Amino acid sequence: MIKVLIAEDQVMLRDALATLLALENDIEIVGAAATGDEALRQVRADAPDVLLSDIEMPGMTGLELAATIRREPIRTRVLIVTTFDRPGYLRRALDAGVAGYVLKDTPSQELAQAIRRVVAGEQVIQDGLIREAWGEADPLNDTERRLLRLAETGLDSIQIAEASGLARGTVRNYLHKASSKLGASNRVEAARLARQNGWL
Repeated sequence: MIKVLIAEDQVMLRDALATLLALENDIEIVGAAATGDEALRQVRADAPDVLLSDIEMPGMTGLELAATIRREPIRTRVLIVTTFDRPGYLRRALDAGVAGYVLKDTPSQELAQAIRRVVAGEQVIQDGLIREAWGEADPLNDTERRLLRLAETGLDSIQIAEASGLARGTVRNYLHKASSKLGASNRVEAARLARQNGWL
């Protein structure tokens, strides 16, 4: 049996995935998590064969989760299941070491087959996405990305500094550099552009 853990913050979708995949004779759903942090705890405890993970979740994102699993002595392979079909997300996912990347509108039988292929050691990428993934490179570093996410929520520089643990001047410099890289006039526009390109 292929042991699968599902990380998805939307309860209805998480339950639907679990129900559909449980119909497969060779797949066993061994757990479900609503956050990246919870998923990581379960992966460490149960070592499933495959982690099906969304990208956007509370706390640790699916891409951060994949990168963490890759750095640890865990044999679990990560298969991203997402609505994000922009090349920036796929490129970051591949950089994080995911074994597969498919969209949420994939039929359940195709998803089950993707799970089997991932367990067999293949890398599975949704048709049509891989060619686009190697277009424009992500210009942001991890700190710029983290600060832009905070700016995106409407926080001002002082609040961003407090939330990030950085000095206000340091925050201002990072956000200015990120805005310059993206050709944006301010941090809000920079966050919007980065989000559109899949870099956040």
